[in-house]
Amino acid sequence: MTREEVFSAVQDIFRDVFDEKDLIIENGTSSSNIEGWDSLNHITLISAAEKEFSIKFALGELASLQDIGSLVDMIVEKTKSV
Repeated sequence: MTREEVFSAVQDIFRDVFDEKDLIIENGTSSSNIEGWDSLNHITLISAAEKEFSIKFALGELASLQDIGSLVDMIVEKTKSV
């Protein structure tokens, strides 16, 4: 899967979780940029990404995430080995 394909799928996940069909994310988007991105929605986002891409994140990996770009990059790396 290309980075662009992963990013597009992550965009769809964010739109579903936050119930905003016009939500636009960027590589630098973080929890401080999206109203309602709290710890519960964070878990929902990660769970949806794991399901969508058939991957699992380790707790330590999640702690290193800074923004959407780092999440997308991590998903790209994990899907290479699936």
